Amino acid sequence: MADAYLKLVNSPPASVIAKKLGLPRPTELRRYRRGQPMVPGPVLVVASGAAEGLSGQLSGWGLEVRRRTAPGEKLGAIVLDLTTVSDPRELSEPMLAVGASLRDLAPGARVVSISRPADSASEPAAAAARQGVQGAVRSLARELRAGATANGLLLADGMDLADPGALGALQFLLSGRSAYVDGQFLLVGPGADQLPEDADRPLAGRTAVVTGAARGIGAAIAKVLHRDGARVVCVDLPAAGEELAKVSNAAGGTALQLDITSDDAGARILEHARSRYGGLDIMVHNAGITRDKLLANMDQARWDSVINVNLAAQLRINEALLASGAGQAPRVVCLASTSGIAGNRGQTNYAASKAGVIGMVGASAAAFAERGGAINAVAPGFIETEMTARIPWGTREVARRLLPSLQQGGLPVDVAEAVAFLAGDAAGGVNGRTLRVCGQSLVGA
Repeated sequence: MADAYLKLVNSPPASVIAKKLGLPRPTELRRYRRGQPMVPGPVLVVASGAAEGLSGQLSGWGLEVRRRTAPGEKLGAIVLDLTTVSDPRELSEPMLAVGASLRDLAPGARVVSISRPADSASEPAAAAARQGVQGAVRSLARELRAGATANGLLLADGMDLADPGALGALQFLLSGRSAYVDGQFLLVGPGADQLPEDADRPLAGRTAVVTGAARGIGAAIAKVLHRDGARVVCVDLPAAGEELAKVSNAAGGTALQLDITSDDAGARILEHARSRYGGLDIMVHNAGITRDKLLANMDQARWDSVINVNLAAQLRINEALLASGAGQAPRVVCLASTSGIAGNRGQTNYAASKAGVIGMVGASAAAFAERGGAINAVAPGFIETEMTARIPWGTREVARRLLPSLQQGGLPVDVAEAVAFLAGDAAGGVNGRTLRVCGQSLVGA
């Protein structure tokens, strides 16, 4: 669903009028386009210690690196290396250096911090400093404007910035693929062997299955995975056969009409992928439904149908994937929701199912890792879909503009980009995690 207000205030003379009246002026986000630069300008590196290694990595990607800003120069990104901080007082100098350069950011710029997880620190001061980074960066994200975002990487102790997993996650957060990821921290551990050889086709040669692919976010996921080189199996109910065929044709793949709640759904998915493509590398659990009612008015049929489609079906299919003896387990990406994190009025059943997805992902990580795979989740927030189009106009407009800095809903492609990242080698060090794609808001489903 198009955001008419966003288009209006980005066109003359409405943009001038909106500025004079002090109205919200959301900026069209910088999204990925093949062949575009990773960032829209030079990258400023701010570090608590030596920065030569980080600067060298960024230069190796063809980026212009700065250690200080030049007068009048617009920055495409600021990368803040805080991996060595061990006391909260050490945050002052680098954070204030970032603050002094914020006015130099170009539209659609990125700020990315790199630090360590607080729960792995052995000393209280180090834990305080590491947790302080998260509070500072999340708050900074709310101060940025013109489509700029701020996010953070948490590197497991023992890892450094030369690790392929760290580099892959950094590339994602700097690029246009992360346009609607804001104020988030992604924990990266060991496990990534190498980065994709072709950054524009990182899933080349992989076979992916996407459930609920006939429309909305599922259709966007199928198309982005195809764009990135994957062979795509599009799955949806027989009733959605016509729409499913259109999406599978657009994605250059095959269609599988299937009720994912059936007991043999996992076996049928595996058989289709093996018979057509020789195996399964990526499994995307996107299919989901809502049956909203206040809990006082909820009946068992509404409750059970949502749990069965959104959660129980994923559990059964995952069991089939792990039980399969052929090759390594796939990389699995599950669709959760910010409703499962913050709750949402009238969605106790939906929120239970999506919170359950997050719990399932964390508990399943070890089993998938043992088989050479991984499992993660994406939690969308306010995404412009048929679902959010049913929200009353006034509520929908307020939800869009209340987003701290982006002031707009996300698009299905924003969720698809996060799914594609987690499905590939660039996310080889990410397992058992949930990445929010919500513009730093917990509004919507």
